[in-house]
Amino acid sequence: MVLTTISKGVLRILHLNTASFCRFVPSTFEENLNKKAFSAPAEYARKNSELKAKQVSETSHANLIIGCDTIVTVGGLILEKPRSTEEAKSMISALSGSHSEVHSGVSLMVRGEDGELKLAASFTETTYVEFSSLSDDVIEAYIATEEPFDKAGGYGIQGSASAFVRGIRGDYFNVVGFPINHFCRELDQLIKNGSLKFLND
Repeated sequence: MVLTTISKGVLRILHLNTASFCRFVPSTFEENLNKKAFSAPAEYARKNSELKAKQVSETSHANLIIGCDTIVTVGGLILEKPRSTEEAKSMISALSGSHSEVHSGVSLMVRGEDGELKLAASFTETTYVEFSSLSDDVIEAYIATEEPFDKAGGYGIQGSASAFVRGIRGDYFNVVGFPINHFCRELDQLIKNGSLKFLND
């Protein structure tokens, strides 16, 4: 089984649930799709996950490839990973005192009896998050930890930013970066319907 990410949060979730049969291969797909072309932010994340999986499938011998993409939305804006201190500050400031959504798209490609990898399942998961109001000093101190820079929306609920979150509605692990419960349900369906007969790489 191959997962197309090197996200630390996702690695922790998968190591907790998949033992040693999961290999992590980062996708080189450039996430440059036109966001305005999608009917909903979750669909943008889902398409990214599909294209990540397809890119890795071109050189992989695995029987199962999992692509995942996570974004945060607030006030109609899509927040991905900040590329600068200024972007991180803008993202955290937008989240401060607000309600936001975390959308993950996950795509599973399975090797069929013909030996070809094909898209077998694709889904989205959304979790709703409420932030406390944060002062500029708190925002700047958080950015100084450098925690925001490899995380969608510029924060990690599993890290120092846990202190900012008043509450969530939905899957906590989705906010970390991978909706493990929904993934396991999809995997179970693929096994039951015979699409996936084994998990070894």
